[in-house]
Amino acid sequence: MPSPTATPDPDGLHRPEWLHTRPLEIGPDGWALPQDTPAELVDRRIPTIDLLPPPTDDGFVATVEAVPDDVVARSTWTEECPVGLDELRYVTVSFWGFDDRHHTGELIVNASWAEEIVDVFRQLHAIRYPIEEMRIVSAAELEGPPTGDGNDTTAFVCRPVRGSSTWSQHAYGLAVDINPFVNPYQRGERILPELAGAYLDRDHVRPGMLAEGHVAVAAFDALGWGWGGRWNSLIDWMHFSANGR
Repeated sequence: MPSPTATPDPDGLHRPEWLHTRPLEIGPDGWALPQDTPAELVDRRIPTIDLLPPPTDDGFVATVEAVPDDVVARSTWTEECPVGLDELRYVTVSFWGFDDRHHTGELIVNASWAEEIVDVFRQLHAIRYPIEEMRIVSAAELEGPPTGDGNDTTAFVCRPVRGSSTWSQHAYGLAVDINPFVNPYQRGERILPELAGAYLDRDHVRPGMLAEGHVAVAAFDALGWGWGGRWNSLIDWMHFSANGR
């Protein structure tokens, strides 16, 4: 894969130098402790770093293929995962960043839903819905200390449900998380990402936030997928899954 390249920040947008570099304190229950949202992230509009070559024009472009070996190597997939590589697909889609520029994102998804997920992102592209980054999660990220400031739109991640030993729907490529920082998870005092508390105020609408009636919610509804923004015991605005969990 090409090395990341950063374009100059457009006026009004800024990538804090400390982003992803400050591990959080871990509480006695083994979870990182939530912290106040840094001022730079209260209205988060960070320019995208291109990991893949950006599209050559403003049209929507997508690819679906078997997961290449080099992508497997930088993913969380191992033979212990509950789904085989033949059941997964490597997807690339074009998307609009918070920088109002065109970028190429990547996902690993379940083969049975690959074309439908592409269509969801086609619909988001059509309304220029902003996405900060869309890239494969690595094993090092999964196992590393949390910094609480991630905003990676992703699908397959071979991990259990948070706080459980049961495989997450992400481990099957049957879940998608969209802009997790601006669409956080909350269960009681627990917030994920841990610095995203400012985005629990859903009445303060900012770019990238999801809500009832949004194109993303409607698109996944049309597939029969569930949305974590409708849950009761916890709420997970970022999360869509094939079985609703």
